[in-house]
Amino acid sequence: MFLILIAIGWLYVALLMAVAEATSPIGSVLGAIVTFLLYGLGPVGLLLYILGTPARKKLRRQREAEEQAAWQQAQDTSSQPDAGGQAAADAVTPVRKEP
Repeated sequence: MFLILIAIGWLYVALLMAVAEATSPIGSVLGAIVTFLLYGLGPVGLLLYILGTPARKKLRRQREAEEQAAWQQAQDTSSQPDAGGQAAADAVTPVRKEP
C-alpha cells in the first residue's frame, strides 16, 4: 500500500513537470510528453515490476503446487480399477454358437 502511494506521488510530480514544460515559453508539448514518459512512467513502471517479482514468484509456485496436486490425485484415482464410477465392460465380446 505504501508503495502505491509513492508511485502516485511520483507520477503527480512528473505530471506537474510535464505541465510546466508544456506551458513554458521555451517548452513544447513533445518535450512535455517525453518528460512525463522518461521521468514518470518509465521509472515507476520499472520500480513496480522489480518490486512485484516476489509476489509473481509466489503466485507461480502456488499454481505449480496446485497443478502437481491435481496431477497426483488423477494418478492415484486412475491406477485403481473402476475408480471412475462406471460399470465394468467386458473386454471380449461373447461369441454365440449358431444353432
